[in-house]
Amino acid sequence: MDSIKRITPFFSVAPQIQVEDLATIAAAGFQTLVNNRPDGEGEGQPSSEAMAKAAAEHGLRYHYLPVQSGNIRDENVTDFAELLSTARGPVLAFCRTGTRSTSLWALSQASRLSPDIIQATTQAAGYDLSGMQARLAHRWQCGPLEEEPTAQPSGQEYDVLVVGGGAGGSAVTASLLKRSPELRIGVIEPNELHYYQPGWTLVGAGVFSRAQTERPMSRCIPEQAQWIRAAVVGFEPEQNAVVLEDGTLLRYRALVVAPGLSLNWDAISGLRETLGKNGVTSNYQVGLAPYTWQLVQEFKGGRALFTQPAMPIKCAGAPQKAMYLSCDYWQKKGVLNNAQVSFHLAGDALFGVADFVPPLMEYVHKYKAHLAFKENLVAVDGENKVATFEIADSEGNTSRREEQFDLLHVVPPQRAPRFIRDSVLANEAGWVDVDDTTLQQRQFPNIFAIGDVTSTANAKTAAAVRKQAPIVAQNLLAHLQHQPLTAKYDGYGACPLTVERGKVVLAEFGYGGKLLPTFPLKPTVARRFNWHIKAVWMPSIYFDLMLKGREWLTDTEA
Repeated sequence: MDSIKRITPFFSVAPQIQVEDLATIAAAGFQTLVNNRPDGEGEGQPSSEAMAKAAAEHGLRYHYLPVQSGNIRDENVTDFAELLSTARGPVLAFCRTGTRSTSLWALSQASRLSPDIIQATTQAAGYDLSGMQARLAHRWQCGPLEEEPTAQPSGQEYDVLVVGGGAGGSAVTASLLKRSPELRIGVIEPNELHYYQPGWTLVGAGVFSRAQTERPMSRCIPEQAQWIRAAVVGFEPEQNAVVLEDGTLLRYRALVVAPGLSLNWDAISGLRETLGKNGVTSNYQVGLAPYTWQLVQEFKGGRALFTQPAMPIKCAGAPQKAMYLSCDYWQKKGVLNNAQVSFHLAGDALFGVADFVPPLMEYVHKYKAHLAFKENLVAVDGENKVATFEIADSEGNTSRREEQFDLLHVVPPQRAPRFIRDSVLANEAGWVDVDDTTLQQRQFPNIFAIGDVTSTANAKTAAAVRKQAPIVAQNLLAHLQHQPLTAKYDGYGACPLTVERGKVVLAEFGYGGKLLPTFPLKPTVARRFNWHIKAVWMPSIYFDLMLKGREWLTDTEA
């Protein structure tokens, strides 16, 4: 696993690992596995019980030493030091990002290694613990404290802190620096790779490779900004501070919240256990999109089910795009006549903007697909190839029905990350509560949000971020300069609906479903020109323009 970072010959750390990773970990020579993450802390996290069982199957000694994120206490450090003193090595410890485990190691060694040595060691592995300098120095000089504060001020203050280095975070950082290059900006992002997520549908159709959608994070976050490789676990807006996983406080004059949303795979019973096998796939996970294409090529007939959960989700057209591109391939290969294709939607409309429903229905009929409205996927039995749907009638009553499948493309329910949902920044639905036009947080005026995590009613797409980034940049700078916020977001979003390989209906619209076409062409017509935009132009527009602060066709070009 490339994500494993060696701290010493005896001890390594990693971000969250999955049950299926343990065979590789054991084969790599590790003897002991230490889990520093409490159960139920986040989405996509296997239970300690499941990890312990799998570890035993692979001959690994397993220890569960959970530490609350942002609150590494002295007793946690003592327990960790005792474990390391007796553990059979090599040892691999993991948490959400690896920072917590690295911090535990650093504090456990601080009475015998100087802070400079510890900092150099962890920095070489990619973990910056400079925010713990005072705590490490105290242990080096005096030994551990009986009681230590849960959050350690780092002494670092930024003009702007950006939470998240994805599309929204990187784009708004570039827009800010374009307008005000002297700004001290920190971008908090734990991941090493940046993904062009709109390309995953095309990976699932064999048009793109997975590698075409990936870039190192270091190439996407602007060089003038400081990349803080850590995870945020909380907000202290009254103190103008965010709390990192190791307890460090970072302070700001203004904050941009842009962590994206979370995929709730566990909301569908049995799904996680069968993803990537038994004919069950999803283009919403980059590692599964190649499996989608494999299944499409291998499919010779039978039942193919495609699902879409309740809104909001990222790129609301992507679930049906997977169906259209698969059917187009099967039709060209002479397989479609042997297939029973159905699209199961939790909602009651094929698309949220009525103008685009008729052209989409033409393709539904062309591919002889069955539309099943108000049907929500709630369980999957991969081994027996059975999908269970909850069906709502016109009076709100629900029942369940099982469907056999040969291929199942799943789109999971989606929500804001837990550290957002549990924060004072969120509204009742869990999204960052912002003004729909200025994107300013309603309660704290020096906080803005961008992208999928916002409470705005627009479509959650990368195209929306392209228009939002300069809006946030202008309004944030106006706030810092005590000026009125004049930049207004109109709800623009775009969904290139790939109805067949080589043709796209380019749906562009704003608040209230108002059509906002970029080009003087009838927007409801499937065109080859639109395919060229989607498959050729858009990756370059994303990486080379949007993430570089080149605000093409945003009406805010400086």
